[in-house]
Amino acid sequence: MAQLIDIVTYCNRRLDVDAFDDYCPNGLQVEGGAEVGSIVSGVTASQALIDAAVEVDADLLLVHHGYFWRGEPAPLIGMKGRRVKTLLGADISLLAYHLPLDAHPELGNNRQLGIRLGLDAGAPGDGLLWGQDLTQPMKAADLAAMIESSLGRVPLMIGSPTTRVRRLAWCTGAAQGMIAQAAAAGFDAFISGEISEQTVHEAQELGVVYLAAGHHATERYGVQALGEELAGRFGLQHRFIDIDNPV
Repeated sequence: MAQLIDIVTYCNRRLDVDAFDDYCPNGLQVEGGAEVGSIVSGVTASQALIDAAVEVDADLLLVHHGYFWRGEPAPLIGMKGRRVKTLLGADISLLAYHLPLDAHPELGNNRQLGIRLGLDAGAPGDGLLWGQDLTQPMKAADLAAMIESSLGRVPLMIGSPTTRVRRLAWCTGAAQGMIAQAAAAGFDAFISGEISEQTVHEAQELGVVYLAAGHHATERYGVQALGEELAGRFGLQHRFIDIDNPV
């Protein structure tokens, strides 16, 4: 068993949470028991994930998308009230990291997605944008097939499948708005999670192949990496539970 406060302190320092002006509080959001022996990680602290954590007797739920977002109603009623009530009833703590877990150079979603896609030489550029020059150019269709094989879902591609990709950029989640930044940096293709109506026009006019691989699908890996690190460092059990989400 490990002390909850020690785990929280370690994560906050490891992810350098004080360096981020985020849309939500990063760190401990709901406090359960003081001791932790088992961690469940997942992308979003939905009711389904909480119920799954209760089912396996977890002490700590580690997520990328937690609660108390900027502009969100404060009262713990309705859906949010039920979620928090379930956590407290089972004495489960909720630990959530948003932008710090996107940006981290080792554990972050962008780094971990790059590893899954075989882009081990990827490096952060301006802000959250990551990129890599490919050793061998590849057709956009082959890039889409690689994403499908790695993530288990077909990406939505905007652009010609025969386009030769030499420089590839990516940013997980809802980063479709960064396509102009990717184009300005000279990348041929850009991978993110979501797509908006205007993204189609931007991709076509900027001459950048855009691949929407899914918000959930691209952000499954940071929490897993952090959960595994915590398990090894503190001698805990860790289980990642994937609550399917097509977005």
